[in-house]
Amino acid sequence: MALPSDVLKAWEACDRTDTLFVLVCSVFCWGIIPAVGIAYSGYTTRSNSLSAIMPSILAVTVCSVQWFLIGYSLSYSEGNAVIGDLKYAFHRGVLAEPVGTIPAVLFSFFQLVFQATVCAIAVGGAVERGRLVALVPFVFLWSTFVYNPLAHMVWGGGFLEDLGVLDFAGGTPVHINSGATATALSFYLSYPLFRSRRSPLRTPSHLTLHRPVNSLCQVLAMISIWGSWLAFDAGTTLSFNFKSVMALCVTNLCAASGALTWMLLTYYETGGRWSLDSCFMGAISGLIMITPAAGFIDLQTSFWFGVVGAVVCRQALRIKSTEIARRWRWVDHGDTFATHCVGGVLATIATGCFARKEVAGYDGVTEIAGGVFFDGNVRQLGVQIVEALVGFLWSFVGSYVIYAAIDCVPGLEVLATDEDIIAGLDASQMDDETLWAPTQKYYPFEDREGNIHLD
Repeated sequence: MALPSDVLKAWEACDRTDTLFVLVCSVFCWGIIPAVGIAYSGYTTRSNSLSAIMPSILAVTVCSVQWFLIGYSLSYSEGNAVIGDLKYAFHRGVLAEPVGTIPAVLFSFFQLVFQATVCAIAVGGAVERGRLVALVPFVFLWSTFVYNPLAHMVWGGGFLEDLGVLDFAGGTPVHINSGATATALSFYLSYPLFRSRRSPLRTPSHLTLHRPVNSLCQVLAMISIWGSWLAFDAGTTLSFNFKSVMALCVTNLCAASGALTWMLLTYYETGGRWSLDSCFMGAISGLIMITPAAGFIDLQTSFWFGVVGAVVCRQALRIKSTEIARRWRWVDHGDTFATHCVGGVLATIATGCFARKEVAGYDGVTEIAGGVFFDGNVRQLGVQIVEALVGFLWSFVGSYVIYAAIDCVPGLEVLATDEDIIAGLDASQMDDETLWAPTQKYYPFEDREGNIHLD
């Protein structure tokens, strides 16, 4: 049997060190996806804890299939200014051909983890009142018509990339996108247009606000997300060089300064009490702030990115507790708008202000004009604002339309019934919950005839 000479020749052209580096980063990054579900579970009441994790599982499974079928091609083939073509559909020809210095199939997997992570964050907007079955078509359609075009615009040769945006690891495709999508879902669940609105069993309303219920889940999620995000930003260089080292270091410092700032503010307001939730939220705000800038700013700037991000996101978080939010029946269940959306917009604009062409060149390849304050490139600020506006509008409108269209389909009503919401979605949406109903008894020493032996 003849050996696959073309594939092996392409593999020989790849750099082994860079390939191993990105492969390891990809494995570490994958843990973010279920960790997002664990974080949402920490936010929910006990009767919704399992159903809060499930959306992230649906995200990674559905996104993996969609990415294999058409997602990668729509994001990273030539296409046009908005979306790619179907050249790589079903991953035809996506094997060992180098993308930079790593195999194309590894590059594809690394980018898949990006998509699934964004999706897991985004579908958190449906937690505690959205039906899980509706998320299956939503994830597939959202990936196709929202995420893939946005990734192509920013990274795949689209018009935003041609415009010269600076978005290292996803200020817009990741954070603004996920925050706007979660906001669109929560808004639609409060004001459904189609079958959910007409159902006599469903009453669209504002959920009663509550504090995070399980801080242990938040801590576990924070450990996984923080560590994985280091791999995310370092691996985005797609090669092992000094820029990947710097990306890791600025990411950690920004997360730490954000966490410390948020915790200290809470400590002051509560009269001397620490908060695990504040640590989690502060670290997340710092990670959001550094995402688009990790390859363009130095350590000193990253410290202040974390501090400012924590202060701004913390103030934005107060919006959901206002009387206006209650009257509008808007629910920011996982604080996604306050952190990912507001933080993503701030981070995208701040990157245009503080990017340094010297730092960008730490990989020995990247050349940029820099940002406003260090390199005098005022135009970059306008470019970043355009990116943020396009990202928010594209994500919010697209997600809202897709969710509304799914709600038109019989059996796919997106809003759970009043009875299910009151009882908690675990009872109606998760079979794992019914397996351990209160009526079920468990005897470890029961024989086949049902007799109990204690000796």
